[in-house]
Amino acid sequence: MSNIDWIVLFVTLIGIVVYGIYKSRDTHDINGFLLGNRSLPWYHVTLSVMATQASAITFLSAPGLAFSSGMSFVQFYFGLPLAMIVLCITFVPIFHRLKVYTAYEFLEKRFDLRTRALTAFLFLIQRGLSTGITIYAPSIILSTILNIDTTYTTLFIGGLVITYTVYGGTKAVSYTQLMQMSIIFSGLFIAGIMVVHLLPANIGFGKAIQIAGKMGRTNAIDFSFDWNNQYTVWSGLIGGFFLQLSYFGTDQSQVGRYLTGSSVSQSRLGLLMNGLVKIPMQFLILLIGVLVFAFYQYNQPPVFFNSYELNKLENSTYSPDIQSIKTEYSAAFKEKQEQINVLNTALESGNEKEVDKSRIILQQADEKTKVIRKKAVDLMLKNDPNADTNDNNYVFLSFVTRYLPQGLIGLLIAIIFLASMGSTASALNSLASTTVIDIYKRLINKNASDANYLWASRVATIIWGIVCITMALYASKLGNLIEAVNILGSLFYGTILGIFIVAFYLKKVGGTAVFIAAIITEIIVFTCWIDDFMAFLWLNVLGCLLVVITSLLISHFYKNKSLR
Repeated sequence: MSNIDWIVLFVTLIGIVVYGIYKSRDTHDINGFLLGNRSLPWYHVTLSVMATQASAITFLSAPGLAFSSGMSFVQFYFGLPLAMIVLCITFVPIFHRLKVYTAYEFLEKRFDLRTRALTAFLFLIQRGLSTGITIYAPSIILSTILNIDTTYTTLFIGGLVITYTVYGGTKAVSYTQLMQMSIIFSGLFIAGIMVVHLLPANIGFGKAIQIAGKMGRTNAIDFSFDWNNQYTVWSGLIGGFFLQLSYFGTDQSQVGRYLTGSSVSQSRLGLLMNGLVKIPMQFLILLIGVLVFAFYQYNQPPVFFNSYELNKLENSTYSPDIQSIKTEYSAAFKEKQEQINVLNTALESGNEKEVDKSRIILQQADEKTKVIRKKAVDLMLKNDPNADTNDNNYVFLSFVTRYLPQGLIGLLIAIIFLASMGSTASALNSLASTTVIDIYKRLINKNASDANYLWASRVATIIWGIVCITMALYASKLGNLIEAVNILGSLFYGTILGIFIVAFYLKKVGGTAVFIAAIITEIIVFTCWIDDFMAFLWLNVLGCLLVVITSLLISHFYKNKSLR
């Protein structure tokens, strides 16, 4: 990066952190630290909710996912608006009325301490692991730019986020997220324009989309009903609905965001706006990935997008071998580029027969380049068995650093950092609040002072930060990060949602029945995942329904009071 990019990057990052700390300078008690004194307007709630969900993973992995497999991931969010409506009708007014700090306090009032503790424990496991992934995502950026191992950059990013989260709590998180999302929206709009601008003069936006479509990258909608297909309209509407309902309704990292609303109506409006804006936002992020794919049909991409791993191989004893592979790759790309021009001519003439013929040949040429890339990956593993051989997360970053103008590179990299900082800070704040409110205050030190609980919250933030950083050091083994974090959530969210559904709607089912049902359900969900029985989105439906049905059956067969 140029000096201008470094200046833009550091001024943006430092400015955001200082702003968040300044706005939260009056945080002196646990209510202010965990819930921002319940004083924030709806637009704060909307942007905070979006920033919590839209981590660096979104801006690194989503374009890479569209680049490699198309737009189908957008269907993942189709259940979101429906989930927001249900939350606004049921969850939000109940949580506000009870004046809870965490969602799990309600479960003790409804069931018992044991059920509250189990649900909080499931959340802590899931959120702690997935937060490690969100910390790892921006460390990829620094390692690529500085050409150093991700271990060092992971430690740096994690330490930066822990610092201002420990100081300012949820108010610092919310105010920084307000600024972050404003910068993010602006930067993404500029990035989309720049990708189109960098295409050949005779290839505009429409032609780029056409060419990407002929190569299977604009497949946004799939109405087929297939249990094993990750992304369809039905898995998005049904499985996505259950996942989003559980995430926004029972995950403290999100519940804590809308509990900061100054009233029920402000929290509701914030959630509804999130439901309306999120799908178009995600569509545009994926579209940028498709446009980058079209760009690389006219400009040769690297044989491997992770420059750190590629440089390591080029400086090894296998340097002659990788150079030979790169030469072979360049020749294959030229053949593919010639066929792209043939396809472009056929599209202009409207000759569908020639278009279909050219598309088939082009797909064969594309497969040839994939085979050559596989040779490079095999050579990396031969040189270093622990090499990170999934470069999907580096596609957009590679494009940004190689082709965008000075200043804009720094801004877009700052955007990815800001997204990571926002979601990670929310997660650490929620992990701390759940640990202190649901475990420390309830089970360990029931009658301590408010100052003691504030101190405990800050200590818990530091401890969870260390845990998440440790998890981040192993995140490179998880493949595409945006899929990994959602798969991880799907292992727990269905069960947690099922517990809350029973709590809200099945008044005759007691704590012991739902506690046993939750344990049985988690065993079944993990078994289905290990055996690859169904696509991960359906695990959310399975988990929720199993908790509801099993708890009803247990309650029915055991009528004594201890189970009711």
